[in-house]
Amino acid sequence: MLHKLIHTREDYLLTLLRAALGVVYFAHGAQLVLGWWGGAGYAGTMQMFTHNFGIPAVFAALAILSQFLGAIGLLFGFLTRIAAFGIAVDMVVAIFLVHVPNGFFMNWYGTQQGEGFEFHLLAIAMAVVLMARGAGALSVDHAVDRGLGGARMRTRGYAHPLPHHG
Repeated sequence: MLHKLIHTREDYLLTLLRAALGVVYFAHGAQLVLGWWGGAGYAGTMQMFTHNFGIPAVFAALAILSQFLGAIGLLFGFLTRIAAFGIAVDMVVAIFLVHVPNGFFMNWYGTQQGEGFEFHLLAIAMAVVLMARGAGALSVDHAVDRGLGGARMRTRGYAHPLPHHG
């Protein structure tokens, strides 16, 4: 089970995708949890989610933590599929609960009531790729996956992870 969860290829494009999504969501998560960059912090965000949007407290906390802890997981490539799933679910809920009435486009020109959902679709697409393909190179998942793969091969009697032809 663990192997399926963390298995990934040594793919640097996945690393780039994961790092980009991680950086963006760390900034958003830090606003929600720590109050950085003009954010409300955990208490203020909980109040906004529960009172303004009517989200039950347990789901509000999960949404906040999925962005903050999920971003940290993505940055390190640790349990990437779980982190990406949390962010994708959070964005799907945000689209339908908040952003659909504002239309597709972000509020680039300040002419609409709120933000549209184009950004959210990009984040969901990035998260789905990471859920399907894993963390890529330069990740905790990849390092653990390689370690587990080598250990499995040694227990089966192979001297090396790859069979020697020669």
